[in-house]
Amino acid sequence: MTALDAVPGLASNAAAPASVLLRLLKLDHEWSTVTRLTWRASVPDEVAEALLSHPDRRIRSALAESAGADPALRARLLDGPASDAILVACGPNPYGTTAPPLPDHAYARLLAHDNANVRYETANAPSTPAHVLLPLATHEDPFFRRAACRRVWEELAPEVRGALLDDPDPEVRRQAALHVMADDEERTAWLVETRAEHLWLWDVLAHGRLGRGLAERLLAEGTHLAQLVRNPTFPADLAATLAGHEDPAVRLAVSARPELTEEQRAAIDWKVSEEDRLEPLVWVWRGRADTELLRRCARSAHTWLRRSAAVCAELPDDCVELLADDEDFAVRLLLAERHPKAPPELLLDLYLRGTHRAVGMLTARPGFPSAGLAERFADAADPQERALALRDPAATPELVERLSRDPDGFVRQAAAFDRRLTVRRVVELLEDPEVGFAAAANPLLPVTEMTALLDRAGVPA
Repeated sequence: MTALDAVPGLASNAAAPASVLLRLLKLDHEWSTVTRLTWRASVPDEVAEALLSHPDRRIRSALAESAGADPALRARLLDGPASDAILVACGPNPYGTTAPPLPDHAYARLLAHDNANVRYETANAPSTPAHVLLPLATHEDPFFRRAACRRVWEELAPEVRGALLDDPDPEVRRQAALHVMADDEERTAWLVETRAEHLWLWDVLAHGRLGRGLAERLLAEGTHLAQLVRNPTFPADLAATLAGHEDPAVRLAVSARPELTEEQRAAIDWKVSEEDRLEPLVWVWRGRADTELLRRCARSAHTWLRRSAAVCAELPDDCVELLADDEDFAVRLLLAERHPKAPPELLLDLYLRGTHRAVGMLTARPGFPSAGLAERFADAADPQERALALRDPAATPELVERLSRDPDGFVRQAAAFDRRLTVRRVVELLEDPEVGFAAAANPLLPVTEMTALLDRAGVPA
């Protein structure tokens, strides 16, 4: 590892001054380093100005796409090259969250932009706030009316919703109808009739309110039966005729119907494996405010009902404890991912398995344990477990120092970030070929050492 390999860590170092951060912008083609800069919680004014005016559009693009950058800073990109407007319009789209919105004056400029793509991307951006989208419901351009339907339907006045349901543009009507189909047989039927023109048929079949006539006709057609049977408004007597269907997905959907008893479910040949990805049952999700309904689902022998209960934040505490010990791995994982009171020991147990997608998510959960981890895991055979010891606030400086010399790079990397290390050890770790970048991100690193690292890496002053 060369000194240049450790340099990117400086971009994330909260103690790095503007003089250090500005030098990072002189690295040619080191886009990951620039991206780290734009994700900082705070950017010194001099660095912000340099990012805004940088001649390389890729660097300005990184700023526009950063959910961590000050929204006012992102908005100032509109004062630069005209081509940057589309960067601002698209903006950041962080996984699972929404970026802070731009100032209102920026949205006014974007929605009035000469470039239609800029206007449309602004209306579609996940971070565009409701108060900006609401006026678009009556805009002359049907694209904007569709965007308002998608994003702010619940906030629209009743008369505006009514106008959108009868809009002259069929795509606007379709988008509006999707919001009311759960309670409107006529709108559901219309959506089904126009199925060749839209991409939402499966959602309509699973969520729209089905009249008897439509349900019988769809059953006779024999297509998309699994989605159809999942719909709680599909007549129970029609669903019962499919209990022995040759398609296991159809039988499974029948077995998870709301009107069935546990005995009736058990009489159907259904199967759910750990690998099966099942959306929460519509009737469970809609009824999640009913504590007794959630209790019945949590105690059910049916895996799909328990999985559906596990994703509901309204699940009562006694059921949280029950599902935390569920035999189905997906039930436990969904509970850990979605429930605000997921037990700490469940989060830890899933982490220790270490074989699924959620390891990083688990340690970020507020309930993930910290106390006592040093005593439990400092000498564990598994490096993933030894690294847990560093999460313990009671871990001693001596233990952190020892783990910074661990034979496993993952453990040393976790220790390199730790503020309980001595400054001397942080500086030594800069030369570690596997964890130098982590040491460079440690705020304990003196500015003189940051500068010396840049000098060794050959970064221009």
